[in-house]
Amino acid sequence: MIGRTTQVVDCRESMGLAKGGGLAQRGTLSEASRPDVIAIAMSPGRRHITKPVCEITYGLRREGVQTSVLVLEAGAGVPDSFPSASKGFGPTFGLSPKEIEQIERHKIAVIHLGNIRSHVVYKAKEVLALAEVPAVIVCQSPVDFEDFAKVGVKTRLVMPPRNKVETLGTVVEIVYGVTRGATCQRAKLNQLAKVLNHHLARMEREERKRREEEEMPEAERKARAKKKAEEAKAEGGMSTFFV
Repeated sequence: MIGRTTQVVDCRESMGLAKGGGLAQRGTLSEASRPDVIAIAMSPGRRHITKPVCEITYGLRREGVQTSVLVLEAGAGVPDSFPSASKGFGPTFGLSPKEIEQIERHKIAVIHLGNIRSHVVYKAKEVLALAEVPAVIVCQSPVDFEDFAKVGVKTRLVMPPRNKVETLGTVVEIVYGVTRGATCQRAKLNQLAKVLNHHLARMEREERKRREEEEMPEAERKARAKKKAEEAKAEGGMSTFFV
């Protein structure tokens, strides 16, 4: 893979972990030259096939999107927040402090998950409860913003009640229909690249606007802030919340 790595990362390498398992060993980070997007993959194994992440990363880099890849150390299983009645036995999904810091260095995260709806929702919740970053969810199972809002995840379109928000990060887009272990369709790669470019461009505009405001005379800056506060007050109550 292109970029600096904390360990050797080679999509062609076979580690005996089933098809696609040679993306990287668990706990590795392949960094792009600019920290724009980070693709988060589950730990490789018989069920957690990492192949689509390698294809997604290659496709995004070919489209000019600077993309790092993080393969989680504890990316298998379900998190502690998963409903105990359905949890069963096995490994526990989670992030280390180092992984949280690596994620938060980037502008936006692409979280690649699987085909079990509840696992997709609760694993994304675990990541976003710890890392304050906007996220695009890529998965096989059809999910929507309400599925995340129901369990306390902030989303771009639907929010949990204020007293039930349980995440720092926010789900800003969802791309489903990406089959685990199979070749990622060109249409899905194009959709993902379009989504990421849209949000990166928006962030760049906001950052440029912020810098311009910082360079304004104080009186003009205060006048703009007052106008913005009045507009926000006038639009109060228009946000969509999940009840």
